[in-house]
Amino acid sequence: MFMPPDSRLHLDPQDEYTHAPEAAGNYNESMYFNAFDTARGIGAWMRLGNRPNEGHAEMTCCVYLPDGRVGFMYGRPPISHNEAMDAGGLRFEVLEPFKRLRVSYEGELLIMDDPHAMADPGSAFKRYPKRRAAISLDYEGISPMHGGEIVALDGSRFELDPEHSVYRGHTEQNMAVRGHITVDGVRHEIDGFGYRDKSWGPRHWHSFYWYKWLPVTFDRGFGVLLSVKGRKGGLPNNVSGNVLRNGRYEPVLEGRIATVYDDKYYPVRFTALVRTAERSYTLEGEVGALVPLRHKSAGGEPGAYTRITEGITTYRCEGRTALSMSEYCDVMVNGTPISVLEEPA
Repeated sequence: MFMPPDSRLHLDPQDEYTHAPEAAGNYNESMYFNAFDTARGIGAWMRLGNRPNEGHAEMTCCVYLPDGRVGFMYGRPPISHNEAMDAGGLRFEVLEPFKRLRVSYEGELLIMDDPHAMADPGSAFKRYPKRRAAISLDYEGISPMHGGEIVALDGSRFELDPEHSVYRGHTEQNMAVRGHITVDGVRHEIDGFGYRDKSWGPRHWHSFYWYKWLPVTFDRGFGVLLSVKGRKGGLPNNVSGNVLRNGRYEPVLEGRIATVYDDKYYPVRFTALVRTAERSYTLEGEVGALVPLRHKSAGGEPGAYTRITEGITTYRCEGRTALSMSEYCDVMVNGTPISVLEEPA
């Protein structure tokens, strides 16, 4: 999280619940959860973003089935308030702030044997069948809560430019998760780990230039979160994250990611080097089924848009192996990610 000068983070259990919307038309309050059972080879992620001033939510549900198929659904269900995270069949409940939460979904998923088809969502939704799905997952926080709202040293709020903002406050946490995912009548038990985050404040998706987000929870005592965000004008990247070791966080001081792409610039595998004050870590990732998502034009430049790739990923670090996510977000220029164009030759 980028911290402006003379600022600090304010973390309040009440931030687990919804906030009174700001006046900005693009006010967004969103929660995201993922869940992976490495032994069973199944994973999922769910996001709900309330945009009450625009009159709708953004609902996404994605399930990576053990046979390589992906179930996916996206919608903009209408909402008239910001009093709950509950829209389009997806519901997030806070049972105990920072400790226990519940995720449920009742609805349809588009079942794809080629998730790359989502690069053209109109065609994908015509090509693939929809099947009923039910998700019920209970989450337990196994790490400290990280983040909060960025405020001035005296506690006062900063004025944000809604046209260039991505959030006012942001929190993240490693999780243990149990429950079940049922797709087309087949029930899959879940007993594994995951990650969650929440953000609130004005947001335009195209305000992101590029970032790479690697969240993985190996077990109750070990997890890694690395976030690398690119900045315009050749400025140094913003690097943040934490390594969870035995119940405490080691803040990430340095991090870099070397990625191998395919011919469509979808990440195939990567090596992430992470350094904390206590030690260095090497994180290897191999990307499996990947869903490319597309957002509105970035900056109005011809041939430019924002793409986010969501891939189930096998992570390895210090003899441990776990399934989780890798998320790459880029402004795309004529089919090429801006992060690739800016990488040194």
